[in-house]
Amino acid sequence: MHVPRTQMKKAARSKKKLITNDPLKDERQSTAKFSINNELWTIFILVSAVKLLLVYTYHSTDFEVHRNWLAITHNLPINEWYTNNNSQWTLDYPPFFAWFEFFLSQFGKFVDPEMLKINNLNYASHATILFQRLTVCVSDLMLLHGVREIADVFCTTYENFITFFLLSLFNVGLLMVDHIHFQYNGFMLGILLLSIAQVSKIQSVKILKGAGYFAALLNFKHIYLYVAPAFIAWLLKWYCWKKNKFFNRLIQLGIIVMMTLLISFGPFATQLPQVFTRLFPFKRGLVHAYWAANIWALYVGADKILSLIWKRFGWLSIIKTATLTGGLVQEDVLAVLPTPTPLFTFIATIVVIIPIIFILLTCTERDFHQRDFIRCLILCALGSFIFGWHVHEKAILTAIIPLSILAVIDADDARIFLILSSTGHAAILPLLFPEDLILIKIIMLSLYTIIASLCLQRLFNQSLLTSYEWIYISFLPFLTIYEAIVHKIIFHERLPFLPLALTSIICAIGIIYSWILYCYIFYSHCSNKMKLTCKTDKLIKLCIPDSN
Repeated sequence: MHVPRTQMKKAARSKKKLITNDPLKDERQSTAKFSINNELWTIFILVSAVKLLLVYTYHSTDFEVHRNWLAITHNLPINEWYTNNNSQWTLDYPPFFAWFEFFLSQFGKFVDPEMLKINNLNYASHATILFQRLTVCVSDLMLLHGVREIADVFCTTYENFITFFLLSLFNVGLLMVDHIHFQYNGFMLGILLLSIAQVSKIQSVKILKGAGYFAALLNFKHIYLYVAPAFIAWLLKWYCWKKNKFFNRLIQLGIIVMMTLLISFGPFATQLPQVFTRLFPFKRGLVHAYWAANIWALYVGADKILSLIWKRFGWLSIIKTATLTGGLVQEDVLAVLPTPTPLFTFIATIVVIIPIIFILLTCTERDFHQRDFIRCLILCALGSFIFGWHVHEKAILTAIIPLSILAVIDADDARIFLILSSTGHAAILPLLFPEDLILIKIIMLSLYTIIASLCLQRLFNQSLLTSYEWIYISFLPFLTIYEAIVHKIIFHERLPFLPLALTSIICAIGIIYSWILYCYIFYSHCSNKMKLTCKTDKLIKLCIPDSN
């Protein structure tokens, strides 16, 4: 018997209404939500206790950077924030972060006024250290909020929630970079997760809120421009191009972006060239002092090896070989291979991102899921990390943290997460160079990798990695052992940059492998769903006769 489609839709709506009005189900859902919130706060309190244990450990020069920014924003008029060069650690973050430092300085003056003196360079009293460390811990409440919001969208079981909370809040990369090295990545990654959660809800108001959060994030730290193409494509596809309201909705998004930029950069309108010079310092060179684990680490490493061969055969001048002997690339040229320019790296990044964005823009609603948007975002982050200009090793967290939500949902994503997180975290370890941190580094990396592996394997009830991938991951902690002990035994004081170069190159292999494998998985998922949609359409046409 043929049932009209209108009757089927009415029956479905009636069934949904009956389900949502079930008081017992509502009570169970409320109880489950309360339990999940309790678990979330328990995990957050536990990780906060770990952070407090790290308060008086080593901190990098970034600690002085942020202390200096507190002093600049507290004492100087805003027209001098981006021009003051009293210290080498000049303000080079967007205006929203400058205002964030100004806000923190209002509390800092009650703790230790000396920290807010501009000429008090390298000041680090116990009170100052405690205050600045606590500002990072408290700002992680934004990470907590972002984790909870995105979990509500994507997690469907209690096990999903708890595993994701552990992977994100206990992320060893954030512990090392924010709470030892010293930065505020957790705060900004929380905003990123919040914006992803909002735009993934496919509701007009929520999407606009998510767009606003992301626009604000770009004005806290412009490194998130790397993932902007994914957001732009998603907003165009799932907001602007729906219901024949393209121009109206595009104008709405434009107003949000322009208002955010106006609020952020408006007070600095008379010095915009200076601000942008600080934000985009292309003169810093292709790679950082410690090479980020990307394609350019392999490229510069290859140039080093070729330069030794060229020198042995007398094909290379002494002057040219001296430019890179310190392992630092500023505005120097490479010895043998062509030196990439900022334009070349930009084009390379665009080339690897365009296919991902094209799929996002051209797929149909039935072929695409919010999870695929996050995959696009992660691939944009990885593409920019691997091919970008003067990339910092810490930028890998922009891919690892969003990937943690997908790792608890899909086994393929979990596989990539285990490889990428262990490799990315291993690449961060050299930032913590004091010898008394060697044991802590090895324990943190190994413990997180083991816990993540056990949790995800239990969640999916299967082995996630191949034997070769397990061997590679198991080898990573030995890079730290080689750097700290073995290299000194073999080479003594010679070749001091070799351990760092090996770490960058070996970790670059793992990160590039993760990116290639994830591209393949993404294309396969999308292709399979498109094929399934075609088969479903054919089946519907056979089963349901045309009413005409």
